[in-house]
Amino acid sequence: MRDKLTNWLNKAEDTYNRLTAAKWFKRLSITGGVFWNLALILAIVLVTGGTFAASVGAGYFASLVDDEKLRTAEEMRNEIYSYEETSEMFFADELYIGKVQTDLEREETKLENVSEHAINAVLATEDEYFNEHEGIVPKAILRGLFQDISNSDNQTGGSTLTQQLIKNQILTNEVSYERKAKEILLAMRLEKFMSKDEIMEAYLNIIPYGRNSAGSNIAGIETAASGIFNVSASELTLPQAAFIAGIPKAPFRYTPYTSVGEIKEGDYLQFGIDRMKTVLYRMEEAGYITPEEYEEALAYDITKDFRQGEQRSYERYPYITVELQKRAARILMDVLAEEDGITPEELEENENLYEEYAILAERAVASNGYRIHSTINKEVYEAQKKAAEAYDSYGSTRTRKFVNSEGEEVVKQYPVQVGSMTIENHTGRILSFVGGRDHEVENLNHSTQAFRSIGSTVKPLLVYGPAIELGKIGAGSPVVDVEFAYQDSSGVWTPENFIPTSEQGIMPARNALAESQNLPAIRLFAQIREQMPVQFMAKAGFSRIAEESDTINANYSSALGGGVEGSVEELTNGYSMVANNGKFVDAYMIERIEDADGNIVFEQEVKEEEVFSPQSAYILTDMLRDVFKTSRGTANRANNWLNFSADFAGKTGTTQDAKDVWLVGYNPNITMTVWLGYGREEYRLNEFPNSELQPSTRVNQVWASLMNATYAVKPKMADTDNTFQAPEGVVTRSFCGISGLAPGTACSNAGLVRSDLFNANVMVPTKADDSLTSNAYTTVNGRRYNALSSTPREFVSGGGIAVSQEFVDRMLAPFGGDASKLLSGSSRFSSVVSASNLNHDGVAPAGVGVSLNGRTLTWSNSASNDVVGYRVYRSGGGNSLLASIPESRSNAYTVPGPGSYFVVAVDITGRQSPLSNTVRVAAPEPEPEPAPTPTPSSPSTDEGSEDSTPPSSGGDGSDSAPSSDEEETSTEEPATEDTPSSDESGEESSEDEAA
Repeated sequence: MRDKLTNWLNKAEDTYNRLTAAKWFKRLSITGGVFWNLALILAIVLVTGGTFAASVGAGYFASLVDDEKLRTAEEMRNEIYSYEETSEMFFADELYIGKVQTDLEREETKLENVSEHAINAVLATEDEYFNEHEGIVPKAILRGLFQDISNSDNQTGGSTLTQQLIKNQILTNEVSYERKAKEILLAMRLEKFMSKDEIMEAYLNIIPYGRNSAGSNIAGIETAASGIFNVSASELTLPQAAFIAGIPKAPFRYTPYTSVGEIKEGDYLQFGIDRMKTVLYRMEEAGYITPEEYEEALAYDITKDFRQGEQRSYERYPYITVELQKRAARILMDVLAEEDGITPEELEENENLYEEYAILAERAVASNGYRIHSTINKEVYEAQKKAAEAYDSYGSTRTRKFVNSEGEEVVKQYPVQVGSMTIENHTGRILSFVGGRDHEVENLNHSTQAFRSIGSTVKPLLVYGPAIELGKIGAGSPVVDVEFAYQDSSGVWTPENFIPTSEQGIMPARNALAESQNLPAIRLFAQIREQMPVQFMAKAGFSRIAEESDTINANYSSALGGGVEGSVEELTNGYSMVANNGKFVDAYMIERIEDADGNIVFEQEVKEEEVFSPQSAYILTDMLRDVFKTSRGTANRANNWLNFSADFAGKTGTTQDAKDVWLVGYNPNITMTVWLGYGREEYRLNEFPNSELQPSTRVNQVWASLMNATYAVKPKMADTDNTFQAPEGVVTRSFCGISGLAPGTACSNAGLVRSDLFNANVMVPTKADDSLTSNAYTTVNGRRYNALSSTPREFVSGGGIAVSQEFVDRMLAPFGGDASKLLSGSSRFSSVVSASNLNHDGVAPAGVGVSLNGRTLTWSNSASNDVVGYRVYRSGGGNSLLASIPESRSNAYTVPGPGSYFVVAVDITGRQSPLSNTVRVAAPEPEPEPAPTPTPSSPSTDEGSEDSTPPSSGGDGSDSAPSSDEEETSTEEPATEDTPSSDESGEESSEDEAA
């Protein structure tokens, strides 16, 4: 074998030698060598140049990413998952409200909850090599680079899903080689830290999809599926998935909706449909769908699936959306600050910290995907909203012209606004509210944000409740309704009742409260002011009162609501405290807040703080029942308009000039307040009394309407079965009605004993009444004054039951006032005399003028201020006194018949005025008698007879019987020349008075 191989090699060598010896081969060998050397040189140049270019490229790439820090796996994952998710709001009982108001809506989902069609559509359209590449596709990058260098019209792009994720979540949309280089580097790095499923899930949650059917900007496939087709991402059909997958290429070109949520028309809608067809083609080409599925989807009318008529939560529930978002942000301020080791107290005290965390909390609410669970009952809220909108007697809408920022004159409307709130008493949960008439006209929430003077609704909380708690009064204790003048540094203050002419003297506290009399409230407040009753309101959650407690406590007008401001929420909360046995529970609207993962980050804790004792709270409630249940109560009309019966108590209030009107009513379960007024406080509700209902009538009607609406959907909430129950310590005790002291014998004999509720822990009547004495009085100008010994008896009343001066001083303290009005004719205790001494002028009263109409004699009032009555005389034959008329009666008298008459005025000392002018009633003409017929047997006419005697000259009536009015005629001697003159009478009176 070896020999054969040797022979073959020898022959080959001989053949090679013969060839190389040939002349042509030598020439070819020289040419080949040249080309070979040239090839070697070219290869060396190309390799060297390529290496240099690669080195330069690598260096350039390195320079582009030189400032990009090396992120850890945790850092990159955190940044990828930091996409915003819109927070959502819920009614009570987990009923969905909608998303908070934000620039971009997004709802997170998991990959397993996304339709396979949607995933395939994204892969076919955006990244066909997603499952093979490691973050980038080199040929796609080179293609994109070449297109960019050549400025090609056909820009196909070269970004994988991973690169798009990096661009959206870590980098920016900046168009630059530097950003692209960082994108490539980070995409390759991200693929080492995250699985393909994680990258796909993140991509589907962050990508923008244009607008939804409400016109909102949206991102994330779950939000897109719901907002465009009203289905979840898992339910997307093939045509729907293809349509959605095509949108991210140019979101606002391909979205089917305008900025206001209307479906686009014509070519503008066709853009998105054509894009859907492109996606379907690529899915079929990539083998994700069959040709049959492709044709079927291509022929499908996608427009019939578009969602229509969707409203954003802000449009459906603007007041709720804004209020919940605002409250959630405030809660999260404390949560975020506490996570950083900052206490709520530090946050409140440090203005810079407060501002910083306010911004952070607002961003968190908008973008961290919280679930905000509210206390608002959807049925009640919508029923009350509908009832408020249906009421048609709010009053006139005012208009005001002003120049806007662009220099244009515009007209703004100011309708009568309404604010209402309903609170559950024992928990503080805000069940419903009415924020206003129209959020587009005025977006201020009048139930939570508007602070107004609370008027007479302050009386139970600042005056009567504290007075009961401090042991000053019981439910029926006497209070004083008498005018006074108070002098301070700013001038003289003369307060009045709502009806200025109404002064009821001594009256029960429960009546004064039910009728909302101003004067008793001021007087009672003055008696307890040193004990700081304002602190009760501060503890009941009135924020502005807490800030200004000293000023409010110092001003007597605070008892009427002067300078006392609160929101509808605060007032409702304050009265719910009374309904809750005197325990204050701060009202709240957010039950809990969960983060995007379902973890509870905040949950409301109900805390009680006692403001009034249960006994005082019940007694106050029993008094406030009269506001609804009695005819004199100012909320009686609201109670009559209810469609059901419940144990309601409450209070009305009207501020000065009727700029605000209030009604708050509560039962054992809920408290509801209604406020009416204009947004601009310069406008009054009673401006047009002839064409509009009285403000008090309107607020009664609205309150009843809202409460009826509540009962219609939630009868148990309106609490028709339960009633307020008196706790141990509430007792019924008797007392003297005019003093409030324990009834003595004189009080009992006079029939003045009353009984009512008391808080036995702080006050029951024990001291015996000593206020009654015996006295006589007269009246001057309708007021009672102590009679003098010289006061003519016919003008004196009483002589029976009266009150002591000590009693008068005590009851009128600290302001004083007219003692005669304490127990005046308008008082329920008018049988008791309360009189003061009259400072008479010491001279005879001025005379009067008399006139006659038929037999009716009338006269003018004397100009003197101490006249107690008038005497009517008939002149002639001794000037007969016909009648004594007290000044409290009308100045008229029917004379008995023909004659001359005059009148004199009589003062408290017994002095008489000069005689008035005299008027005369003429006697009728006598009828002529027929002449006697003479007879032969008749006696001589000279002798006369009895029948022929002329009538007596007494026919002027001087001896006539007095008329029925003369039953009041005095037995004193009539005024004749023998009667002492008025001056002498005055002297005698003065001596008696001195004695």
